[in-house]
Amino acid sequence: MLGISKSQKKWSNIKIGITGATGALGTSLIEKFKSKGAYVIGFTHSNTSSKANKNKAPDKWINWECGKEEELKNIFQSIDILILNHGINPKGNISTKQLSKAIEVNALSSWRIIDIFEEIATKEKLIESPKEIWINTSEAEVLPALSPGYEISKRLLGQLTSIKATFIKNESNLIIRKLVLGPFKSELNPIGIMSPDLVANQIINQAELNFKLIIVTPNPLTFLFIPFNELIRHIYFKIFSNQEINKNS
Repeated sequence: MLGISKSQKKWSNIKIGITGATGALGTSLIEKFKSKGAYVIGFTHSNTSSKANKNKAPDKWINWECGKEEELKNIFQSIDILILNHGINPKGNISTKQLSKAIEVNALSSWRIIDIFEEIATKEKLIESPKEIWINTSEAEVLPALSPGYEISKRLLGQLTSIKATFIKNESNLIIRKLVLGPFKSELNPIGIMSPDLVANQIINQAELNFKLIIVTPNPLTFLFIPFNELIRHIYFKIFSNQEINKNS
């Protein structure tokens, strides 16, 4: 009998939740995690009845809506790792309505989920087995994506993730991993350069190395700009946080 690999041991019996589970990256992540023995819950806004490929379907589907994140609280309590992967891309000329929707779906809904998940992790006080939340921002945080609405909403999500990672309390027992991804082929980006399977593999490999900042892109500039951007944000948030503390003391 073949032995179980170290990677399979790590993910075996881990319960993973993935939003945007019907998308290209979502289905690739589901397939990879299931092959490693994880139990996967897929969160989606879409109808799941037509999903025939069992390998790329999660063990359980959950339908949800942006704005109703509180309804997921009971489900989140049983999840070890939550991957926020949902998003929209309002291409071309955008209206105020489209921009508002992009900000709501791409940034604000994720922010609310992060808060809920942090609250759960804090109450459970899982010292030896902290919960994890992985947030898919995008290299659009620092580089053009030829879609202003997408760029604005992803930059907002990136900043919100950075500030949460800077000030997260130790007692919350929550690990935050930021996923900064380059262009991969999907419905949002049909001309993407990378395959979603390659991106999914790289995400998992870097998580196994315990990277908190996971970057997958063919663009070498991203590997320079994103870490520098994170450092500047960290210093900026810390400086003004200390000033605020001193004012109130």
